[in-house]
Amino acid sequence: MKHILVLLTLLFTFSATHLEDNRWGKTGHRITGDIAADYLNEEAQTAVKNILGFESMAIASTWMDKIRSDSRYDYTHDWHWVTIPDGKRYEATEKNPNGDLINALHSIIEELKGGYLSDKEEAEKLKMLIHLVGDLHQPMHIGTGEDRGGNDTRVEWFYEPSNLHRVWDSEMIDETKLSYSEFSEAINHPTKEQLSKWQQGKVLDWAHETMELREKVYELPDDRQLGYRYQYVHRPTIDRQLLKAGVRLAYLLNRIYG
Repeated sequence: MKHILVLLTLLFTFSATHLEDNRWGKTGHRITGDIAADYLNEEAQTAVKNILGFESMAIASTWMDKIRSDSRYDYTHDWHWVTIPDGKRYEATEKNPNGDLINALHSIIEELKGGYLSDKEEAEKLKMLIHLVGDLHQPMHIGTGEDRGGNDTRVEWFYEPSNLHRVWDSEMIDETKLSYSEFSEAINHPTKEQLSKWQQGKVLDWAHETMELREKVYELPDDRQLGYRYQYVHRPTIDRQLLKAGVRLAYLLNRIYG
């Protein structure tokens, strides 16, 4: 019996380590939501408050992860990512019949604009929007179609088994030991030029922009040992992507509710 328990424990640990991960970590999403709240116009700020009540955008940002274990929301599982192979644009790709990140964002934005949702539906769609705009700016969510968005690219993060997706989702962020509010305060200083540039364009433009980051993400040492050097090189990209996501989320909400 003791041997069986040990075996089951090892199997569970192996499975948990190799589960597919398709989202920014909780801290990353909360950073995006926290930053977005600073750029809402008065109309959008009022609308979001009426919809979410006492729940902040930062806290609401992780709701879409919580529902992954609820079978009623199984239809959303593939919405966290999209596949665009190297050298292609989204328009030329074979589309996922279950939907994808770009398709979901387009639909949610139109539904929120439509004004025909129930209070419950609007709250859920808003929480989805907050989450998915964050996902759109994580380079591993715009996958090549070869390694499940970095989940199958095995690496070691400070000598612990990991994968490239997890490193970008959470491990580089968590390594800072900052709370989401401390992190957002540290990076939420865009220039006027950045705000002007980032508050334009469409979801598809932003996806292709994120996709352009992938090549550098995959520049790995031969031994796949990632740590201080990799974080030093890529931390500015993470900071910028989180900040962009927050600014652009506010831009969308200002257009929807303003």
